[in-house]
Amino acid sequence: MKGSSIHEHFGQLEDPRVDRTKKHPLINILFIAFCAVLCGAEDWCSIEKFGKLRYTWFEQFLDLSSGIPSHDTLSRVFSAIDAKQFMLCFMNWVKPLATKLKKVVAIDGKSLRATKDEVHGLGALHLVNVWCCENQLVLGQQIVSDKSNEITAIPMLLDLLDVSNSTVTIDAMGCQKEISGKIREKQANYVLSLKGNHGNLHDDVRLYFESIHQEKLVPTSTLYHHHTVEKDHGRLEERDYWAIKLPSGLHADGWTDLITIAMVRSVRTLLRDIPETSSEVRYFISSIHSENIIDISQAIRQHWQVENSLHWRLDVAFHEDAWRANMGSAAANMSLLNKMALNLLKKETSAKVGVKNKRLMAGWNEDYLTKVITGLN
Repeated sequence: MKGSSIHEHFGQLEDPRVDRTKKHPLINILFIAFCAVLCGAEDWCSIEKFGKLRYTWFEQFLDLSSGIPSHDTLSRVFSAIDAKQFMLCFMNWVKPLATKLKKVVAIDGKSLRATKDEVHGLGALHLVNVWCCENQLVLGQQIVSDKSNEITAIPMLLDLLDVSNSTVTIDAMGCQKEISGKIREKQANYVLSLKGNHGNLHDDVRLYFESIHQEKLVPTSTLYHHHTVEKDHGRLEERDYWAIKLPSGLHADGWTDLITIAMVRSVRTLLRDIPETSSEVRYFISSIHSENIIDISQAIRQHWQVENSLHWRLDVAFHEDAWRANMGSAAANMSLLNKMALNLLKKETSAKVGVKNKRLMAGWNEDYLTKVITGLN
């Protein structure tokens, strides 16, 4: 398959079928499904239809002597492909795309709502995703059986990722002592959101900052402050960040290299005829020294990208929440195809339009599709 890295990195994926059912080479099924998804297909029938309508284009890359696989074949194969093996192939495939230094790596979970099957007592598939903020790329995903298991899924992901010299950000679900140790073991720093699931430490940090701001307490070390203002889309957002060296006496036993606590106060004003203002206070723990408060603030601010740049796009541009396939590994594997498509569409920068319109352009124009697939910018 000339001109594509898909064959190089996914060609060794184990075929789950018995020999007598291997009418179509596995790489054909993968490549056709990937290109169809990239161009807007969102179910098995539309993937089959896309393959047939683009038959001549696919002949440039594939041996189509057995034709285009049917939607039933696509469904059976993607349900049977080992999701972990597929993810490992994906992670090797994405490495050459991630050319920039990975300064901030955000980890967060997402549920595929339509995969919930109440009749058979199955909950929605939940995935933990890894987003590289500088490269604007998905680096990996891990399946969890329910959201509480993010605690076990995150270390498994970290074992597979190269996050050295970066800062890993995780929301409160992943704010765990074992995870802080794993991040430091991987030679990375962390900024972890601190909430009520760590009651004693959270209360200590909250009371400490409240006492400082109410002038009831004089800090024993330097309190660093950073202020930012952003105005966009009819909103004005001001953020104040404070960071200080971990005070003695706080409930911080068992955390690896926890040296800084931080507080963020966000004030958002909706610029209407009658402005509406709301505020929020959040607390964080970090392995970054408090004097590097700008690095801490950037990590906190960039963590939102995993929601707005990844999860939101998967739902809006790829309609991932509407994907109902829940047989075997189908949903997880199709989510990975969505992320492959998103990565290449983000990498292609000549078209100054959003991801949704890039999908349409790839579906309309074979030259543009070839450009995206082969990475020719």
